Amino acid sequence: MDRLPDYSPYKASVDELLDFYRQMLLIRRFEEKAGQLYGMGLIGGFCHLYIGQEAVVVGLQSALKAGDSVITGYRDHGHMLACGIESRAVMAELTGRAAGISKGKGGSMHMFSVEHGFYGGHGIVAAQVPLGTGLAFAHKYKGDGNVCLTYFGDGAANQGQVYESFNMAELWKLPVVYVIENNQYAMGTSVNRASAEDQLYRRGESFRIEGIQVNGMDVLEVRGAAQMAIEWVRSGKGPLLLELKTYRYRGHSMSDPAKYRSREEVQAMREKSDPIEAAKKHLLAAGVDEAKLKDIEKEVRAIVNDSADFAEQAPEPELSELYTDVLVGSY
Repeated sequence: MDRLPDYSPYKASVDELLDFYRQMLLIRRFEEKAGQLYGMGLIGGFCHLYIGQEAVVVGLQSALKAGDSVITGYRDHGHMLACGIESRAVMAELTGRAAGISKGKGGSMHMFSVEHGFYGGHGIVAAQVPLGTGLAFAHKYKGDGNVCLTYFGDGAANQGQVYESFNMAELWKLPVVYVIENNQYAMGTSVNRASAEDQLYRRGESFRIEGIQVNGMDVLEVRGAAQMAIEWVRSGKGPLLLELKTYRYRGHSMSDPAKYRSREEVQAMREKSDPIEAAKKHLLAAGVDEAKLKDIEKEVRAIVNDSADFAEQAPEPELSELYTDVLVGSY
């Protein structure tokens, strides 16, 4: 079995780091606004926010190329924005409007865009893992040289279908990176209490799948690991498992008061490990004027406010849309 090469934090240019900073800030401000709209009753159903985990998707998806695919669970707004999907289309989907990316019929948990290589948004825990394995199989079958990033959480890491997928992916040497976003509490139980093996990057060992653990609160470390991992699977060496140690600041969903952890713990993470503040420090140390960062903040807030206004005012789907996109063909 080939051994994984070492990786180091990505050496980003100032312009690249500014782009990472802007993307993370867009996701943060977008999610904060989504939380506000949910509280106003403009977003219905479940709503799982990504606040705190922004470095994971920005670091990973900045290493992809055109034609690669992404699939994830229900905490998916950040993944879509990192795919380059317009924030108006994502916010309008949250409010159930016809201008949404899934025509207002998917909502928070079920977004989709083949055009952007984003294959969901899946509401069933770990359901996306065999689907992501299938996407990787399609890439190999077509010989297109592309890879699939298949995200799932620490809670989903104990599902049986995950290990069936691991087995097939290694047997067939599929170009898939399995990304465990370990935000440490699943739906509300600490990973240390719920998992007999809590070092989740080791979960592929019995299938001979290599794994590494990465600081998911540092966008440069994530990007460095992503570059190594994607090159590995793209070269035909089979699947790889990345455990991203990250942290969500909010509850599991908007209806979760998160009483299973202390306010002091969350505040300590915000103060010591926030991915956006860490990127800001790197930029200031590189000589970027703080005024430029404030301009980016203003730009991002304007985009998010515009998206929210659009999502409030856009029309709802026509009733006839109830009967579309149900079946592939006519029967």
